[in-house]
Amino acid sequence: MTLAAASGPLAAGWSLHALRMRRRIESARRDPLTGLWTRDAFDAKARRRLARSAAAVVVIDLDGFKALNDTYGHAAGDAALAHTGRVLADRVRLWGLAARLGGDEFALILPATAHDVRTHMGKLHTRLVQPFDYEGTALDVGSSIGAVVTEPGADLSAALRRADEAMYAAKRTGGGWFVAVGLPPALPTVNGRRAGRPGTGHAAVEGGAS
Repeated sequence: MTLAAASGPLAAGWSLHALRMRRRIESARRDPLTGLWTRDAFDAKARRRLARSAAAVVVIDLDGFKALNDTYGHAAGDAALAHTGRVLADRVRLWGLAARLGGDEFALILPATAHDVRTHMGKLHTRLVQPFDYEGTALDVGSSIGAVVTEPGADLSAALRRADEAMYAAKRTGGGWFVAVGLPPALPTVNGRRAGRPGTGHAAVEGGAS
C-alpha cells in the first residue's frame, strides 16, 4: 500500500471528526428549545454586524407567559417559546440574527432604516400574538417589543439598553411595540440594575402599540 493510499482513510477520518466537532460547537451555541442563538453567540455575532452596518436592534418580552405556565403547565410554556422561536427565525431568514436571551426574552438584529423598522415591528407583533396549537388547543401569549435604529459602529450594549427601555414603554401600555429615539449614554447600569428596567428611567420613544 502506498503512502498516498494509506493517508486517504486517515484524512477522511479527520475530516469526519472535524465536521462532528463543528456541529457540536454549533449546537452548543444554539438554544435547544427554540433553535435560536444563545446570548453569548448572539453578542459576538451582533457586535460584528453593528460594527459595519446600520441595523435595528430589537428586544422582545412575552406578556402573559407566567399565567400560561400556571394555567396549562410548563410544557405549554415551552410550546409558546418554540412558537416564538419559529416566528423570529422566519423573520431573520434572509438577513439578521435572532437569539433567546433567557427566560421569555428575545433579541433580534434586523437591517432597517427608521422608516422600515416601524413596518417590521407591526408585522412582527401581529405574528407573535397569533394563536399556536398545543395538544389540540389554540393558545396565545402577548408580546412587548422595543427597537432602536443604529448607525454603523454602534455599541451593542447601549443599543440593547435603549431597545429594552422601549420594550418596557410598550409593556406599560399593555403590549405592542415602541421604537426608541437615539442611543443612551454608555452607562451599563443604574444602581446596579440594567437600564430600562422599571425604576431606572424611561426612554424617549416614538411609534406606538400595534
